[in-house]
Amino acid sequence: MTATGPGAAPPTDAVLDDAMRLALELAREAVGDGDVPVGAVVLAPDGSVVGRGRNRREADGDPTAHAEILALREAAAALGTWRLEGCTLVVTLEPCTMCAGAIVLARVERVVLGAWDPKAGATGSVRDVVRDSRLNHRVEVVAGLRGEESARLLREFFGERR
Repeated sequence: MTATGPGAAPPTDAVLDDAMRLALELAREAVGDGDVPVGAVVLAPDGSVVGRGRNRREADGDPTAHAEILALREAAAALGTWRLEGCTLVVTLEPCTMCAGAIVLARVERVVLGAWDPKAGATGSVRDVVRDSRLNHRVEVVAGLRGEESARLLREFFGERR
């Protein structure tokens, strides 16, 4: 029987790698709209994909249309609840403060990230919103999954714009 809810067994390495591969595909799609290449996937406690998102700020003219926010919204709709307990968010770039706040409020169990964001990261680099002891929920953070591939995608995107 598969564990569900808080304390559920984390997805296997193979499941996480597949999810990060999907997140990277979504990130590449964002480039077509002129958006920063960030992709995110939410895994249900059983490891199935229940949410997907890519940056759509430029495409939608929406400052909140970050990959993580869109993936969380889709996951909540798919699961029929805003409480994403036992879920894992897989994202190509370390979440910003807005996204980290949404991750905490959604009760996500863990974040698996590709590249750190040394300018605006909020899950351990610049800030650590998701593990702030003053909040009512803390999130496990696993970093570096396909980190070089994620970082290279971002370097190429910004290199072409400078």
